[in-house]
Formats: sequence, C-alpha cells, structure tokens
Amino acid sequence: MTPSLRILVVLPLYGGSLPIGRYCAKALSGMGHAVRIFDAPAFHSAFTGLKNLELPPSALGPLENSFLQVLNQAIWAQVEHFEPAFVLALAQAPLNRLTLQKLRKAGVRTAMWFVEDWQIFDYWQTYAPLYDVFAVIQKDPFQEKLAAAGQPHAPYLPLAALPEFHRPLALSAEEEREYGADIGFLGAGYPNRRLAFRPLAGRNFKIWGSDWEGESVLAPCIQRQGQRIGEEESVKIYNASRINLNLHSSLKTETLVSHGDFVNPRTFELASMGAFQLVDRRRLLPELFAEDELACFDSEAELYEKIDYFLSHPDERARFCRRARERVLAEHTYAQRMQRLLDYVAEQFGPWKAEAEQAAIAPPLLELLQRLELGPGASFENVVHTLRRQSGALSDVETAILFLDEWRRQYRGA
Repeated sequence: MTPSLRILVVLPLYGGSLPIGRYCAKALSGMGHAVRIFDAPAFHSAFTGLKNLELPPSALGPLENSFLQVLNQAIWAQVEHFEPAFVLALAQAPLNRLTLQKLRKAGVRTAMWFVEDWQIFDYWQTYAPLYDVFAVIQKDPFQEKLAAAGQPHAPYLPLAALPEFHRPLALSAEEEREYGADIGFLGAGYPNRRLAFRPLAGRNFKIWGSDWEGESVLAPCIQRQGQRIGEEESVKIYNASRINLNLHSSLKTETLVSHGDFVNPRTFELASMGAFQLVDRRRLLPELFAEDELACFDSEAELYEKIDYFLSHPDERARFCRRARERVLAEHTYAQRMQRLLDYVAEQFGPWKAEAEQAAIAPPLLELLQRLELGPGASFENVVHTLRRQSGALSDVETAILFLDEWRRQYRGA
C-alpha cells in the first residue's frame, strides 16, 4: 500500500490535458495524499499577452523563453517550500530541462502523463528521457520509440473518469430545454467531424464547443456561436443528450472514421455519467469495454443507421448506459490510474517512503507540518512565517513555536 505522499501536480498553461490534471489532483487528494497544484493557467493570459507587443519572431521568441524560465523558477520555489516526494506533470506542462535535472538531482521522483497523440505532438522526443516515468495512452510503436529515445519507463495508462464529478444528473425542466437534444456533440470542429456531421443538419442536433468557424451547413446546430464550454456545464450537456456522438478527432478527411488507437477522455466520462454514446471503434477499445457496454460504429453509414436505431430503442440505450457505468466504476477511475502510476514508480525505483520515515520528527510536529502543507525539512523561519499567516486558536505546539521565536528575537537579536 502506498503511504501518504506529498505530491506536486504541474498543470499545462492551457489545452485538453488541463482538466485531466485537475482530475488527477482531486483523485490523489481523495486517496489521502497531500497535493499541491502548480496552477500554470493563472499565467496564461500574461504569456499570450506578449503577442500584443506586435514584435517580430526574433524578438518575441526570447521574451517567451524568459517568461517560461520565470515559470520554472516559480515551480522550483514551490518544490523547495512544499518538498514533494513526487512531481506529476501533465502533457505540455511548462517544465524545462534545467528544472527536471534539478528535481532528479534532489531525489524527487517525476512523471509525465503524456495524454497526447505522439504522431501529432513530437516534443516527447526531447523531454521524455528527462522524466523518471513517461506514462502514455498509446502502445507500440510509441513505447518502442520511447525506449529508443532513452525512456524505458513508459507504462500504458489509458484515460479515465472522476465519478464524483462525471456523474448522472437530474436536470431541471429549464436545463432540459437548453441542453436537451436527440443528438448532441461537445468538442472542437476538426475536419473529419465537420464532414461526418453535415448529413445530420436539420435534425434535432446540438453542437457545443469551439473551432467551428466558417461552418455554414452546421451553423444552425452550433450553440452559443461556438463558445468554449466549461467542465461543469459539459456534464449537463452530456446528461441531457439522448445520443452523444463520440467521433475521435482527425485532421484527415479521406477517412472520417480514423480507426486510431488511443481512447479519448470523453469515452470514459460519458460512461461514468450513465450517458449514452455512439463511439467510433478504436484499436485499444476492446480491452477497456465489452461489446455490450459501448455502442460502436465503423463508418459514417453505420453511425447514421445506429442513430436512428437507438433513438427508437430507449430501453436498449439504458442497458448500454448501465453496463458502461458499472465498468468505469470498477476499472476506469482516476484514482485507479493514479494508484497504478504510483505502484509503477515504486516497482521501478524502489518503495515510497512515508514522511515519518524521511525525517525523525516528533508526531505532533509532523502533524503540524502536514497541516501547514510544509515538508519535513522546512526551516524554523518558514514554519514561523506560515504560522503567523494562520488564523484561529493556537495549539500547544503552535504556541510553543511562536514563543520560541519571540524568545530568539529578544535574547539573540534574531
């Protein structure tokens, strides 16, 4: 069993892995770990604001690199303050080579969960060997390529759901009117989706999400002029749609159903909500869900045929929903993924040490450090500074520490 650990989760500035990082942090916290998040998105507007300077690339590039260096200094400051045993980075997290090298030198174990398609995002070639573990959502040939690039620790870790968030909802009549539809889709307007969905124009079909600019045929279906939809509202949309389309994205248009390998997060999230979905077949899908748990299609023609079939068979939709939800709760939660990742790190690099083993600290003081979210190596000054920022009644240990600080200041001139 993994002991309670101090874990720093480094989020990306933006992108699809951002909510996944938050789900990981919530799962780890629910598992009993002390979790701190480096909230990179808080700096995103400042980073993108650099483009407003209207500088040429030769001048803008160095500025952006300097900005990312400042972010890494902030990450390292948080590491020094929090003293994590483990740093988990999500895809496109702003960790640079120097910071990763410092983490390795300091004995802090690191992992990236690369929830991207390796054939589209190729930065893994540079950064994968710098992490202790590089978890991926695809198998060979990607894992073989990672080993050849110097990263032998690349476990397959498919995506998941957070059941307490991705859950069935009872919607109000007003919400049903706003979000409800026979057919629903939430996601970006990739080329294959635009072409595959056009024959559905004119039906009771609602499209939510961004990047649908210039789409004339489907324009009446696009909600809110293509505004981005937050995670909480997405749960309502999925629950309100009688059939959720789950067509994996592709930049190619010669084959609209790509028959790719990895399974997107939407598949697990919809299943966890007990919401019905039609998902295109993926090579890694059969080992995650059974045939009677998810309704799949292999072509556009089969997609249109199954839409009509399942709209007229609500009882069968309900059976698929029930079985898929049972599968997710049993095998595909973020808590289960995080436990698998922690177990893998321990298998490869040795057992995790509990904080009490890392430093010989009296239990009352260790408990105080944990509550203040400080590591066992925190300096006396750091403890005092953090204590003075707290409010409420002081415990005996807190009173003793502050008294000692006052004595030190008065009699030692500190």
